[in-house]
Amino acid sequence: MNANRSAAVMAQRAEPVDSLDDFPTPPWATRALLRFLRDQGEPLHLQHAWEPACNRGYLARVLGEEFDHVHATDVHDYGWPGQAGIADFLIPWGQDAPDVDWIITNPPFRLGADFIRQALTYARRGVAMLVRTSFVEGVDRYRSLFQETPEAFVLPFVERVVMWKGVLLDPDVPIWKPDDKGAKGGGKAEKPTSATSYSWLVWRRDDAAHLERTTRFVRIPPCRLELTRPGDYPPLPDHLKPPRGGLL
Repeated sequence: MNANRSAAVMAQRAEPVDSLDDFPTPPWATRALLRFLRDQGEPLHLQHAWEPACNRGYLARVLGEEFDHVHATDVHDYGWPGQAGIADFLIPWGQDAPDVDWIITNPPFRLGADFIRQALTYARRGVAMLVRTSFVEGVDRYRSLFQETPEAFVLPFVERVVMWKGVLLDPDVPIWKPDDKGAKGGGKAEKPTSATSYSWLVWRRDDAAHLERTTRFVRIPPCRLELTRPGDYPPLPDHLKPPRGGLL
């Protein structure tokens, strides 16, 4: 039986243990979270945020549209000038931790629980993590994380959030898929998609500074087109463009 090599399946988020888990976050997905937080009464314009896995800055830049200040770090330097420093988020920060209200990021999947526990240590107001929807499953993760520190909100996207390894793609711009048979110049153009579903998980502290312990499930309705802005996506990389003479 031939392996399923559709564009959606090939974009599934499965990474080696030592991978940087480089899956840039589409800006509209972050704006959906910020709109939700505003609707919850969060005065984001008065608050500070920390993006500890900032990658090329796609998520951090959107946080900067709403927050008074955004501190952006990553364990790797991706060349984005807005990155404040190269730092492993999971180290003991002590007094060196930035003073922030929120920690918001798209964490490496295999380190997601560690990122959440660390973020809950340093965020005064709340934590939001963009994760695969399947992240909420599993007995081990329940016992080590969710049982004692349940999220306040699970926010699944009803639309697919298209995330591909190493590149931010506009889901409305077709990419070139070469012919599996290896014919020179053979292939077709397809709009990028994903077989992976994503959700925001949000932890929030109440007025007494304790974590809210009741989990609410709130779907993020279709909003990609509404929340997409000009300039959100970089030009299509050359290796994903059709060969000369190829037709979109």
